[in-house]
Amino acid sequence: MWNQKYDLESAETPLYPMMMESPELRWSFIRKVYSIISIQLLATIAVAATVVKVEPISVFFTTTNAGLALYILLIITPLIVMCPLYYYHQRHPVNYLLLSIFTVSIAFAVGLTCAFTSGKVILEAVILTAVVVVSLTLYTFWAVKRGHDFNFLGPFLFGALIVLVVFSFIQIFFPLGKISVMIYGCVASIIFCGYIVYDTDNLIKRHSYDEYIWAAVSLYLDVINLFLSLLSLLRAADS
Repeated sequence: MWNQKYDLESAETPLYPMMMESPELRWSFIRKVYSIISIQLLATIAVAATVVKVEPISVFFTTTNAGLALYILLIITPLIVMCPLYYYHQRHPVNYLLLSIFTVSIAFAVGLTCAFTSGKVILEAVILTAVVVVSLTLYTFWAVKRGHDFNFLGPFLFGALIVLVVFSFIQIFFPLGKISVMIYGCVASIIFCGYIVYDTDNLIKRHSYDEYIWAAVSLYLDVINLFLSLLSLLRAADS
């Protein structure tokens, strides 16, 4: 039986009580996933900051037909890339190429969203996102080390996400006003907080070592969606 001394800094202790694989291998996998996510987030910040700072970019996307078409393409590109990325997520270097396209397209969309938001609101959303992500990640590691399991959240989060998507479409075609936007941002933030816990739990327990790309994509999307939800909430409150 595994020694139950829980030391987050040690690679020789199990990450959870019933782990059947080498702790060194699992820790190596976790470090690899968080390294990929860090690079994705840095790339997102760099691209988004460029879009925000270089005003002609946002003007092009919002005032020209070509820009509008390109904006729509950027929005659907991550959805298109997800299919081959899922199929080739274990095939190097195709998986990294697809991941790069996926990340850059999302980064442009985030940048265009931030381009029409005040700097104060963006800074508040960034700080809140960072604090929440770090706190929930540390909490999940702590809880899992003590035998807690968050797999039960899956069906509830999926159902809540479907409701959120339907509500967002209603907002697009039948705007319900500032209060509804704030409610949407608040509910979406809670849902993606749940997804951070759920996907971190999967990272620790369920993803195989070869699924590092897919694990990184899941957590990256959780962080980005949490940021956009908080941005939506704070922007509506600030208006």
